[in-house]
Amino acid sequence: MCEPCIGSDPLGGAMIDMCLCGAPRTQGAFARIEADLDRRRMLGGMTAVLGLFAGFGLAPREARAQPSGSGLLLANLRYFDGSTLRMQEGRDILVENGRIAALIPAGAGPAEAERIDCGGRAVIPGLIDAHWHSTLVAVTQAQAMTADIGFIHLAAGREAGATLMRGFTTVRDTGGPAFGLQQAIDRGLVAGPRIFPSGAMISQTSGHGDFRLLSELPRVADDLSHSERAGVAAIADGRDEVLRRTREQLMKGASQIKIMAGGGVSSLHDPLESVQYLMEEIEAAVRAAADWGTYICAHVYTPEGIQRALRAGVRSIEHGQLADRETMAMMREEGAWWSIQPFLADEDANPKSDPRQQAKQAEVAQGTVRAFQQGRDMGVRMAFGTDILMNPPGAAGQGRQLAKLARFMAPLEALHMATGAAGELLALSGERAPYEGKLGVIAEGALADLLVVEGDPETGLDWLDTPETSLALILKNGAVVKSLL
Repeated sequence: MCEPCIGSDPLGGAMIDMCLCGAPRTQGAFARIEADLDRRRMLGGMTAVLGLFAGFGLAPREARAQPSGSGLLLANLRYFDGSTLRMQEGRDILVENGRIAALIPAGAGPAEAERIDCGGRAVIPGLIDAHWHSTLVAVTQAQAMTADIGFIHLAAGREAGATLMRGFTTVRDTGGPAFGLQQAIDRGLVAGPRIFPSGAMISQTSGHGDFRLLSELPRVADDLSHSERAGVAAIADGRDEVLRRTREQLMKGASQIKIMAGGGVSSLHDPLESVQYLMEEIEAAVRAAADWGTYICAHVYTPEGIQRALRAGVRSIEHGQLADRETMAMMREEGAWWSIQPFLADEDANPKSDPRQQAKQAEVAQGTVRAFQQGRDMGVRMAFGTDILMNPPGAAGQGRQLAKLARFMAPLEALHMATGAAGELLALSGERAPYEGKLGVIAEGALADLLVVEGDPETGLDWLDTPETSLALILKNGAVVKSLL
């Protein structure tokens, strides 16, 4: 960090941040520099750091840096590159400086590289969950709304390590105070996936992000609710307020902005079919995000809400299970992404106790099957997400949610939704992306987030149910974070 970031005005004034140390690209440069320095001392110094966090359950089970200068060679393997819908053979994967340096003819790799024999196993890109809530998954709804924020962040830190160990090396955080967790992970203080943060979910009064009790109404000027103070949501009405709240999240480092454009299941006071935000309000958020080179993703289920969001310039529809064919065609024609989840009202569904929530959940589940079947047939671009929310036991089923997609499509097509397709969605963040390089693919120059799996991805995805034994090797940024080989 530079002096203006850590010092104060010599005349005793308030601290002034005069530089771009907090910008995503600058933080990325810091991370690369630190990684280069850390490679030589990883096995020594990092042991002490990981030991410190192990007491909180925040450390990975294994952390081994890529050998400096020599590279890492994955050999004797088959691989799915994240894009081509078939397994490929005859290549070894050379990793250098956190990236895939080359796909080399089998047996022709450099002799000086550290060689890992994959034993004929499958290698796939690290998985991407395009709809995740890093700080809201490991706490109950009551805890999320009332608990001390320090507890919530510690729970999130522990869950981040578990997320990585399930093979999810990247998540797009679609709402919540994840900026601190992202920084801790990127600096090596806590194990976890790469995070593309949205910051607070932006909601209208009475919208899906308005978590206040009825007893807290009417709102008093400048009186923020608990969820707003915690950074979970930002209630904004009217063009000017939407602009303000959008810009605040961008200032904090959001890689994309999340708005609530329709009713939801978890909330009690907004009907599922309600359309939220006027066109001009959504357009204000879209314009503010575009001015920073990024995009808006919108929580919405119904045709009218989806169509309004698309007309306003929203690039990613979150959920959308109640879309009709006309709306699906519009998504395809606009080139929008459909970030969709397997909401099937089964044992993995987020628990709901209120009959109103349960009724809405059942309606969405009925639409889920149709959405997957018709959306694929119509050629809408789809990316996988889970939206496991305020459901601590449910987090362990993150991979199982992906495996369920094989009900609707071939296993490699489902895997594509959580690798190459999701990586394309993340790329919409442009200059606001926290990490430089392609994600979700095995290709020269891509970031070296890789999994070696026990199982055949071409014939089924059941191995995702047991990541503790089915993931033989996890690489993130070229470093081994778990190895059973």
